[in-house]
Amino acid sequence: MSNSGVTVTPDCVQKFNELKLGKTIKYIIYKLSDDYKEIVVEDSSTDADWDSFRDKLKNAKAAYKGKEGAGPRYAVYDFEYDLGAGEGTRYVGTSLKRGRLGYGSEESRSADAAPRMTYASSKDALKKALNGIGAEVQANNEEEIEYSAILKDVSKGKR
Repeated sequence: MSNSGVTVTPDCVQKFNELKLGKTIKYIIYKLSDDYKEIVVEDSSTDADWDSFRDKLKNAKAAYKGKEGAGPRYAVYDFEYDLGAGEGTRYVGTSLKRGRLGYGSEESRSADAAPRMTYASSKDALKKALNGIGAEVQANNEEEIEYSAILKDVSKGKR
């Protein structure tokens, strides 16, 4: 359980283990349930297309007190990149927290801060439940979820 009282559903851990051990799932997107009490799996896919994954994060919505706006998300992506110089390929389970603070439509900028705060204070609960994350990235705007920016982070060439 997190500081916010939010819990992680068993399905979150099960999907992560499928990604980590089975290598068939390419990414998982997590969100807070509509009542903001649990972290749940919103989507998972075998599709390795980064643009499709990124677009799902960019277009995520959340409702709070009857208002809908841009929605924060957590995600895990099985990130693969070339080490260069003939050294081979590295696979890194990358945890992304897509924070939308100050990003997106006018509704998201004027939306109540409570959902963003709940996401921020619940991140550690998910992180503890998902054993084996190779790199963690927090992205707060569209540029920070571009493939090149994430590659820089996971390959230790920080932005």
